[in-house]
Amino acid sequence: MKQTILVYIFLSLNCGLFAQNKDSWIAFWDKDTTHIGFKDSSGHIKIEPKFMSLTIAYKFDAIIAVAEDVKDTWKSYYITKNGKIVGLDSMYVYDNGFDCENEGFIRFKDPRTDKMGLFNGEGKIIIPAEYSALTKVRNGMIIALKGAEKIKDPGGDGHFSWAGGKEYLINTNNKILIENFGYNDELNFYSLQKSKEPGKEEVREYFRGIDGEYYSFVNFDKEFKLWLKTNLLSDLSKDNLLQHSFDTITYWKEPNGWTKESKTKFINQNYKFIKSKLQELTSKNCEYFISTDGLNRFIFDTSEFETYFNNCNEPKEWIYPVKNIVISPKNKLDSGQDHFEFLRTDKGYKLISVSAAKNNLK
Repeated sequence: MKQTILVYIFLSLNCGLFAQNKDSWIAFWDKDTTHIGFKDSSGHIKIEPKFMSLTIAYKFDAIIAVAEDVKDTWKSYYITKNGKIVGLDSMYVYDNGFDCENEGFIRFKDPRTDKMGLFNGEGKIIIPAEYSALTKVRNGMIIALKGAEKIKDPGGDGHFSWAGGKEYLINTNNKILIENFGYNDELNFYSLQKSKEPGKEEVREYFRGIDGEYYSFVNFDKEFKLWLKTNLLSDLSKDNLLQHSFDTITYWKEPNGWTKESKTKFINQNYKFIKSKLQELTSKNCEYFISTDGLNRFIFDTSEFETYFNNCNEPKEWIYPVKNIVISPKNKLDSGQDHFEFLRTDKGYKLISVSAAKNNLK
C-alpha cells in the first residue's frame, strides 16, 4: 500500500531559532536620513543609526547584511541580534542589493574563491562556501549549483550566466536530498510531500531522492491553469468573480495612471468587459499567454500587501507568485494587449490588477 508523508514547513534546524527571536526590530532613519538604525516593537533603540542605505532590510528577525561608513570608505558585514559580526566583506549581492534573510538564514560569498555558503541566525556557517550558487532557503531546502563556470555576457554590463556544474536539492544541514535537480522557479517548496512511489496528481512534479523515496512539489503554473479552468472560467458570474478577487483591485486609467478601487465597485462597473475578455480564453482562436512575476512593490505598496513581501521589501514570489494573463486583440490590426493579474494568496488565487488595451475601464 502506498504511503504518503506530508512534510511541514521548516526542518528541525529552523524551529528553535524563531522561538528565540519573535520580536522583529524595525529600521529607522536618523535626523539627516543618511543612516539607518533599528528599534524593537516597543520603540527602544537596539542599534543606533550607523548603517548606510545599502542596508536594505527594514525588519530584523535574526541576521541581516549591512554596510557602515569607515573614515573615507565603508565596510560590509553580517550582524546578528546579539551583536555578533561575521562575514566581513563577504557579501552576496544580487540585483545591486545585499541578500535578505529567509527562515533565519542568509547567503554569503567568499571573496577569495567567489563561492557561496550560508549563515544561520546565530552567525554560524552551516553550509560552507563551496557552491557556485545557492537559492534562498525555502522550507528548509536550497537548490545548489556546484562546479559551474561563470560566463560573462557580452556587452560589459556585468551580467553573466553559468556553464556546466551540477545542481542538487540540499537541506540546511548541507545534506543532498536530490541529485540532478534543475532550477525551477515554478515549484512550491512549501507543498513538499514524500512517498514510496510517484503519484498521479496533475499539478505535482515528482523527483526521486537519494534515499529512494519520491519528493513532490506543486507546480505553480500547473496549479494556476487548473484553478483558472475549474474555479473561474467555469463560472464567470459576478458573485464568483467577487469571490476570487482581492479586496482592492488596481487598474490603469488615463490620465491618472494606476488607480485602486474596492473589488465590489470595480467589478460592478466593469463586469461586462471582464466577463467578455475572460470568456475569450475558452475560445480556440484566442491568443494569450500566462507569465509569472513577483508582486510590484511600487504599485502594491499598501499595508494589505505586507504579507507578500519579505523583510527587505522583496516580493515573496517563491510562495506568493503573480500570474499574469496577457490577451492579444482579436483584430490583428489592433495594438495593445489586455492584462489580468492574479496573486496567489493563502486563500487561493485572487484578481489584483486589470489593464485594458483600449483604456475602456470605468
